Amino acid sequence: MEWTPMELNPELMRCLGVSESWRFVDVVGLESEQLSAVPKPCCALMLLFPLTHKHESFRQQQADKVAGGSEVYFLKQTAGNSCGTIALLHAVANNKSKMTFGESSGSILKKFLDETANMSPDGRTKHLDKNQADKVNFHLIAFVNVNGQLYEFDGRMDGPVKHGATSDDISFLSQDAAKVCRGFIEREQGEVRFSSVALCHS
Repeated sequence: MEWTPMELNPELMRCLGVSESWRFVDVVGLESEQLSAVPKPCCALMLLFPLTHKHESFRQQQADKVAGGSEVYFLKQTAGNSCGTIALLHAVANNKSKMTFGESSGSILKKFLDETANMSPDGRTKHLDKNQADKVNFHLIAFVNVNGQLYEFDGRMDGPVKHGATSDDISFLSQDAAKVCRGFIEREQGEVRFSSVALCHS
């Protein structure tokens, strides 16, 4: 099954029933000066990048770094082009305590997160695959601070990748998540088709 690729526009969170105080903003670059323009607090960074042979080789090397455990919300991507939805779910679910959801509108996102909260990653994936959603060769992943640890959530992996300690206020965006994203860009010398968005409180 393949989904239509997702577009992360500023209205998306409101349409999903998340309080208007949280929104996606474009990140124009991953260097300190550019990151200083991103509103704070920022609770997640999502990176869009081309799927290449170099990336696939790198992912195979990362297999032993996959973190298990129930401290994070994770689900796998099984449907083509669903990476945007998966990244959004990873970003919001792992920051759920910071979000407020519109009760009167019956948030579709909150309903899904509540229904899948106690499921295994495979159970969550099956629940998502019940929903119906053009082949593209790009992929979207999320970086989130969960309990002071930087996690990379890629639905094509068997679990999240733990990158080490981070801090919401000091280093999450400007140092830690951006550094990992820059690694993606550096591995793909000559490739320029990267973009990122951050989930920020406004």
